[in-house]
Amino acid sequence: MQQYFSFSRTKTLYRTAATAALFFTLATACAQRAGTKNADTLPPPHATKSATNFSNVIGWKNGEMPKAPEGFTVTRYAEDFENPRWLYVTPNGDVLVAESNSNFGFFIRMGARIIGAARSKNVRHSADRITLLRDTDKDGKPDVREALLTKLNQPLGMLVLGKWLYVANTDALVRFPYQPGQITITDKPEKILDLPAGKHNRHWTRNIIANADGSKIYVAIGSGTNIAEKGIANELLRACILEVNPDGSAMRVYASGLRNPVGIDWAPGTHTLWAAVNERDELGDNLVPDYLTGIRENGFYGWPYAYFGQHIDERVKETNLELVNKSIVPDVDLGSHTASLGLAFYRGKTFPAKYREGAFIAQHGSWNRSVLSGYKVVFVPFSKGKPVGPPEDFLTGFVADLDKERVHGRPVGITMMPDGSLLVADDKSNIIWRIQYTGK
Repeated sequence: MQQYFSFSRTKTLYRTAATAALFFTLATACAQRAGTKNADTLPPPHATKSATNFSNVIGWKNGEMPKAPEGFTVTRYAEDFENPRWLYVTPNGDVLVAESNSNFGFFIRMGARIIGAARSKNVRHSADRITLLRDTDKDGKPDVREALLTKLNQPLGMLVLGKWLYVANTDALVRFPYQPGQITITDKPEKILDLPAGKHNRHWTRNIIANADGSKIYVAIGSGTNIAEKGIANELLRACILEVNPDGSAMRVYASGLRNPVGIDWAPGTHTLWAAVNERDELGDNLVPDYLTGIRENGFYGWPYAYFGQHIDERVKETNLELVNKSIVPDVDLGSHTASLGLAFYRGKTFPAKYREGAFIAQHGSWNRSVLSGYKVVFVPFSKGKPVGPPEDFLTGFVADLDKERVHGRPVGITMMPDGSLLVADDKSNIIWRIQYTGK
């Protein structure tokens, strides 16, 4: 069996954990909630041809900016980055920006189609840096900007836990000694867990979050392929969310069958972890919906055998009807090929009441759809920890010319500031936008 990664612990432990994750016994009935589709409303596979349609990123001129609902103000918080992919706010209020990118691998694998992507500025080398931003004079813009960490390996998830700063590189979870207020880190990283690196840089991002008491860390890892074309054996510890102790011990698969979970966050007032998940490609314009879903411990979500519950993907060579029958229906349909990545529940008090405890999702935008989809931030209302309405547009205006497939940028990372405003990273125009509520 070919291994994509090495582990300090025995390979047997990892094989056992990954295999066990595929055989969880869960109830399959799942109530249809707001925003979901049932079996009768999904189109058949290949109802339309699969399209390759990269957008052309043209950037934002002075005075141009995304559009938010009435009463909200959008401003440039910071700019001139190299692919600001992810955002994290430290306990003392500093904003950390993970500057990282795909390193070409996925696009090179697509052959001639790289030309359009390169022309649209969608493909760049990864800066492999975490930049620190600090607003010392409280004027709404950072006046301190320092390279906190460099020479990383496609970093994404960041987490301050105790006296450590954790960073999720594409191939490992590492940590650094950290003190609040620190603006540079020169210590060597301590590797606490090997992770399967993004094969050909497909689904290379690794996100992390801790539980409320800091006793566990959760790591979101995407699949290495679209539908396990290289075989299930080559997808060990992929398409899943791992749970691990802060020292790297007691690793286990928390949930599996998630093709590419990226944004993860806890629903306010609950112990339920939610994830924004990218589903599979090349089944047509309107398959398969990306989704937002609550993550059940030991839950299985279909990949690669089935999608959006128990819709069997006939392209998958290795079938497993037992797992198909256990596939959980996601909670909220976010649209097909929207590349829904960033996720942040709103815990602030400055936005109107309808937004409180709801979920904001940044949609990076499509490449596998004849008409562009995504390229915006959507909002899903929640009540008592559950979605109570379909997604609605919140931050739009990223699409400049739909007919010519021109976009100003692509929203991706999203986080809430201590003052209740939102930050949204636009990793293709290298701008971080700030959204405040200034209405009555």
